[in-house]
Amino acid sequence: MTAPLSFSTLPPLWLQIAITGAWIGMLGLLAEWLHRYTSVGSEVVRKVVHIGAGNVILLAWWLQVPVWLGIGASVVFSTIAFLSYRLPILPGINGVGRNSLGTFFYAVSIGLLVAWFWTIQQPHYAAIGVLVMTWGDGLAALVGQRFGKHPYKLWDMQKSWEGSLTMAIVSGVVSLLILLAVRGNIWQTWVVALAVAIVATGLEAFSKFGIDNLTVPLGSATLCFILCELLLPG
Repeated sequence: MTAPLSFSTLPPLWLQIAITGAWIGMLGLLAEWLHRYTSVGSEVVRKVVHIGAGNVILLAWWLQVPVWLGIGASVVFSTIAFLSYRLPILPGINGVGRNSLGTFFYAVSIGLLVAWFWTIQQPHYAAIGVLVMTWGDGLAALVGQRFGKHPYKLWDMQKSWEGSLTMAIVSGVVSLLILLAVRGNIWQTWVVALAVAIVATGLEAFSKFGIDNLTVPLGSATLCFILCELLLPG
């Protein structure tokens, strides 16, 4: 079992909740401020929140929040996200009637990963899955929209090679950094990170209706876990 990132003495539960809640609250306020008082597009607002919110997994890992709290928070935010597609809740993040359940899948995926990997005391796999989605998918969308000069189509979806390359690079770097921190600089960590990058990029490219926010984190974390169990010592 790998040692968690933690304080020498863990803060009380109320402080864990306060720290995590403050981070999520600040992101919500930032999203609404960007939506109301700036000219940035709604997609940029969504990706700012997408990237910021995913980093809560690092707080949860560091603070060693109990599994029930992670799952409970996922249920709450999944419910809010689902309702926001029908009601004017958080309009800066979801438009009413938007043809994508990405935000809902995002919250669900975090809860599933916490339920799985917190229970077996391997939280770094949950962090890899969430952060591959958070940084890889988030930056891929922004780069693709801003610099995507070489488009391609999968089914009826418009993608760009620049965005997919960003997804691959960022996913690989995220996976590698966490594995280096937990497992050390051995050849297997590089191989696993490369495999995660390739699979995550494929899952992001082929997913529709925002389901990549479910397939990418679950697929990345599952692949990483299986390969580490097979290849890494101890």
